[in-house]
Amino acid sequence: MSIVCKLKNESKIVKQARGLDKAEQILKGALPEFLKYGYARTTMDNIAKRAGVSKQTLYSHFCDKNGLFTALIKHLACEKFQLVWAKPLQGKPEEVLPNLAYRLLKVVKDPQYLRFVRLILTESEKRPDLSNLFLSNVAQPATKILTQYLRECQELKITDTEAVARIFIGSLIHHIMIQELLHGKDLMPMAEERLVKNLVKLILEK
Repeated sequence: MSIVCKLKNESKIVKQARGLDKAEQILKGALPEFLKYGYARTTMDNIAKRAGVSKQTLYSHFCDKNGLFTALIKHLACEKFQLVWAKPLQGKPEEVLPNLAYRLLKVVKDPQYLRFVRLILTESEKRPDLSNLFLSNVAQPATKILTQYLRECQELKITDTEAVARIFIGSLIHHIMIQELLHGKDLMPMAEERLVKNLVKLILEK
């Protein structure tokens, strides 16, 4: 490879990296705007100011507000999904299931993440495609991963592994909704340790 070709390739890689950095910068700036004003009242002008980029740069990465919001859903879903599910589910279920439960509880109850989920729920009545996008990037693949693990744990002898996977994940999400989104800590308090212990026990005793 000639020096000229090598320099051109290196320049292309640098430009691509800068493009990714700008996109990340825009997404970080967009999140607090959407959380503060909601989808309808958030403007591309304010996002550009918050992100510290020009409107030209903003539109060169995201064609419109809908495209930006869609990208933000994918970005956050991927980020949170990796924190919970990137680690392979390997080992004995009495160890794997509690560890998974605590990872999920820790990640999902992040205040900013919960506010974003609330925003999606608010917008889903008008835009069901947003909910579908969120579910297809989080709930659906998560259920598949846990279903596969339960299926391979022959000692559990679970006949409907997908249903049990949904019960496991759904119970944890329900707990977070009651405690955090609906502010039920005083009315319906439940320690995480108690919930996880009994949820895992139910599965192990099947």
